[in-house]
Amino acid sequence: MRNDRQNLIVDLTFQFALKIIAFAEKLKEAKKYEMASQVFRSGTSIGANTKEAQNAESKADFIHKFKIAAKEADEVYYWLELCKSSEHLPDPDEQIFKDLNSILS
Repeated sequence: MRNDRQNLIVDLTFQFALKIIAFAEKLKEAKKYEMASQVFRSGTSIGANTKEAQNAESKADFIHKFKIAAKEADEVYYWLELCKSSEHLPDPDEQIFKDLNSILS
């Protein structure tokens, strides 16, 4: 049975995914396709796994999905830090880091 009630973490991760999509487009415009792909996949996966956890088959499945989301959040944090530190890549907006830290909390 689906659980489509309002959920703060699902909403936060969905909004974060939209910001990640926009940043990935910036990377594509700069012809940084590999980085755009990495950022897109890991950044949108957080919300997908969080949403999937809402319909988990068991408590263990729920925990597993959230652990995957946390791992993806760590991964996108790494890619965003690389972008921020590299002179060859577009700099992500500070709001993306703030949103990611909220999700991680």
